[in-house]
Amino acid sequence: MCGICGFIDKDLTDNKMQIIKKMTNKLTHRGPDDEDYIVKNDIAFGFKRLSIVDLQGGRQPITNEDNSIVIICNGEIFNHKELRTHLIEKGHKFKTKSDVEVILHLYEEYDIKFLNALNGQFAFVIYDFNKNQLFSARDQAGIAPFYYTMTDGCFIFASEIKAILEHPKVKKEVDLVALDQILTFPSLVSPRTMFKDIYSLQNGHYITLNEGDKLEINEYWDLNYTKEDEKLNQFTSEEYLMKLEKLLLSSVSSRLEADVPVGLYLSGGLDSSLIAGVAKSVDKINTKLTFSIDFEDDNISESKYQKIMSKHIDSTHKEITFDFKNEINNLKQVIYHSEYPLKETYNLASIRLSEMVKKQNIKVVLSGEGADELFGGYIGYKYDKLRSKGDSTLLEEATLQEKIFANPSFTYEKRFTENKKVKEKLYSRKINELYEEIDCLNHPVLRKNKIENREVFDLRSYVDFKLRLVDNLLADHGDRMGFANSVEVRYPFLDKRIIEFATLMPTELKLNGFDGKYALKKIAEKYIPKEIIKRPKTPFVAPGSAELLKLNDPYINDLLSYERIKREGYFNPDTIEELKEKYTQDGFKLEAPYEDDLLFIVITFGIFLELFNMPLLNE
Repeated sequence: MCGICGFIDKDLTDNKMQIIKKMTNKLTHRGPDDEDYIVKNDIAFGFKRLSIVDLQGGRQPITNEDNSIVIICNGEIFNHKELRTHLIEKGHKFKTKSDVEVILHLYEEYDIKFLNALNGQFAFVIYDFNKNQLFSARDQAGIAPFYYTMTDGCFIFASEIKAILEHPKVKKEVDLVALDQILTFPSLVSPRTMFKDIYSLQNGHYITLNEGDKLEINEYWDLNYTKEDEKLNQFTSEEYLMKLEKLLLSSVSSRLEADVPVGLYLSGGLDSSLIAGVAKSVDKINTKLTFSIDFEDDNISESKYQKIMSKHIDSTHKEITFDFKNEINNLKQVIYHSEYPLKETYNLASIRLSEMVKKQNIKVVLSGEGADELFGGYIGYKYDKLRSKGDSTLLEEATLQEKIFANPSFTYEKRFTENKKVKEKLYSRKINELYEEIDCLNHPVLRKNKIENREVFDLRSYVDFKLRLVDNLLADHGDRMGFANSVEVRYPFLDKRIIEFATLMPTELKLNGFDGKYALKKIAEKYIPKEIIKRPKTPFVAPGSAELLKLNDPYINDLLSYERIKREGYFNPDTIEELKEKYTQDGFKLEAPYEDDLLFIVITFGIFLELFNMPLLNE
């Protein structure tokens, strides 16, 4: 993967190269190995490369034979060999061995109608000089980031927002709806970002921009669950398991392909262990490096299982112990790369993990994200089974749940009516005056036709995919914390074929009774030790703001000080004082995930304002 950025602007003339270089330099951590640019007519594109495939010939931008079409791409196309063979049979001539070049020739052959032929993680931009058309797309699962804005007749894009902010036409302002999303959902939700009028292209969507100013956004793929009364089982249980196992073997195998060594994240849980076990099976020759993070607290330490799995696959295992007291100094670095305030300290561990990978000169690692959302790994799937349809709640809450989730009895982590009271008390007077306007529940993030009349398991899976996975686990936990240290993370469970097959599988193969990820556990019997399969799922619970306050750190104290909160103007300083007193009481504990760590959100929001020099609400 790499970092890409650029703009289309008819007005700027002499300083295009100066601007694109400033933008591109902000992405050096995503691609420290090489860089290049193209400035032609109204366009300026910049590229930073992390060399993984075709180390000598894969430099971008890549043009076609007559230089009428140019592409830059952040990503990997895992089925590029099959696509290349097909295109050569069609008469196309390749000048590199790069996986990205197949996209360029697919566009020549099929115009924009080829996207679902791609199996990978990608965000690319193609410019067709003959048509004066820009065409960009983001992968089906939303693994590769793509941000954009349209301002003063100028279209600006980048892999990270910090590059967009280098363009002189971009103005900075906090998106208050996005802030409200963070206080309501697991994360902010694409297309929102924390920067007003700067957007994240949603997973499975593409952009066309014609004649420089006609911007269109369309969906080409989405997670699709059949309506409850239309579901059919196409195979026997054994056939479903065999087909899923075959897809997993193919997915892992393709993601091990690279012209550099590939490592494995190993948490000690089922998902990463299954990926590691399959990796050993499909690539018996190469000894893998595995990477884990451990915790001093025995209640959350998974070191025992990490070592069991490492021994099972005969890997060279690297492990570090996470010391919370020594990690708070990395908060600024984490927020700089995440580009928005966080709800938990998990990213402090993630960035240390990728740092360890980099020190071993590894550029690519495989990870197990996606299994929980597709195969029922979270406790919410079990709670849904326990809830009866009559156990809704108050009418107001049921109305809100129907509005957001097309199901009056579906609760997702918190009750909206109770959460509204929490938010109103936390917000400043100025924001409360705008509450109806910035209330994220008044800005739908899910389409009714995708969720209504679905089995409750499928509903939760779709909601988890859209509200938790894409913009939280893949964006800030995965992409950002990996690329902060120039490490690409790959996700075998998020192979397009596995996602689509999972939506067709019977629910009882995913949640069997109250046993989540049942199909994966059955497959895992071939590949990993029984101790790991049978161990209960251990949710990651990182230390939060209560532990931060105990450290009495001057910087943290300043971020939460009455004067600073009042000056910034976003939160109520009196409420912050009450929360500080509450969080420092002996025995205080948040009930995650039903209670947010409000002070940690406030702390990281303050860091966000400071790092990106955002305007204060009281200015």
